Amino acid sequence: MNDQQLPVIVAGGGIGGLAAALALVRQGFRVKVLEQAPEIGEIGAGIQLGPNAFHAFDALGIGDKARGRAVYTDYMVMHDALDEYQVGKIPTGEAFIKRFGNPYAVIHRVDVHLSLLEGAQETGRVEVLTSTHVERIEQDDSSVTVYDQHGTAHRGLALIGCDGVKSVVREQYVGDPARVTGHVVYRAVVDKADFPENLQWNAASIWVGPNCHLVHYPLRGGEQYNVVVTFHSRQQEEWSVTDGSKEEVESYFQGICPKARQLIELPKTWKRWATADREPIGQWTFGRATLLGDAAHPTTQYMAQGACMALEDAVTLGEALRVHGNDFIKAFEHYQRSRIARTARIVLSSREMGRIYHAKGVERLVRNDLWRGRTPERFYDAMEWLYGWNVGNCLAKD
Repeated sequence: MNDQQLPVIVAGGGIGGLAAALALVRQGFRVKVLEQAPEIGEIGAGIQLGPNAFHAFDALGIGDKARGRAVYTDYMVMHDALDEYQVGKIPTGEAFIKRFGNPYAVIHRVDVHLSLLEGAQETGRVEVLTSTHVERIEQDDSSVTVYDQHGTAHRGLALIGCDGVKSVVREQYVGDPARVTGHVVYRAVVDKADFPENLQWNAASIWVGPNCHLVHYPLRGGEQYNVVVTFHSRQQEEWSVTDGSKEEVESYFQGICPKARQLIELPKTWKRWATADREPIGQWTFGRATLLGDAAHPTTQYMAQGACMALEDAVTLGEALRVHGNDFIKAFEHYQRSRIARTARIVLSSREMGRIYHAKGVERLVRNDLWRGRTPERFYDAMEWLYGWNVGNCLAKD
């Protein structure tokens, strides 16, 4: 196989990996996705999608698929979990859509992944290998070779490392430590029939409390509800996903109001995430290899932008390749330059948002005063930097 016939290799078949594959196909490449899991799929529960995510879906050619699986909220709302005080409410209806060109929505993570997977399969140009774990990478002037756990060599024109928060590609090229937060996230999905009627709001809803918060919103046409609770762990945590225990959750939410407390009594089973991020880095491109999504800029969940940033990355990468005539070295540099400050802002803003959510004492009172009397237009102005992203402005100007 001569070099021009080689595929581009994508490490990781999650949301970022499949989005990258779609972006690459749209630039004329064939793609080989290496996924370590035995089958292609996603774990998790609901995620929130800002207008920037829908701009990305459209640019990747799967806007209709994703829209058909999303639930469109009427507003975002924050309440104090101690006394039910409404800290802030942001309408996400017609005025929001007019401002940002796309809606705010909530969706099951599996449905985002499925939309991307269907789009990739329909191209006929994306090969997915499961049970394939990347172990090491070698490069020369014209290609990249990835070796898996069996010693098999996968040769490609370039490598996009979309292998998540514990990225092997990042480990080889960067080798930096994770920053374990000590914040634990429990996630579950509850059927509508079991969900309290007095909380069945068509909204992305958060209850904020001292060292903790709770989130709920509808999924799958309102037939299910996503429930997420977060708390500061008493013990030393390691970055992990395990099964959770109802007893542990209940032990952290003793002081919250009865209305919010209903949420932690609902799920029959929980998944437990001990979270981490990394310090933002100024370089994630190395020759013909680059990073994307959580491999490049893992973040905590407080900005609800992890998946959205991976989608933006993929679109920006595709645009960089288009602008530079599919020259990987130039395109990767431009892609990186376009993304580093924006994604670092997400990582750092997410840390600060976690502090605001979990405020206690006088800091809690300050938090509750922050948005008092703020109009929707002022909220929208504050969100412009985030939700104003689109394919037309994604590349940094030379």
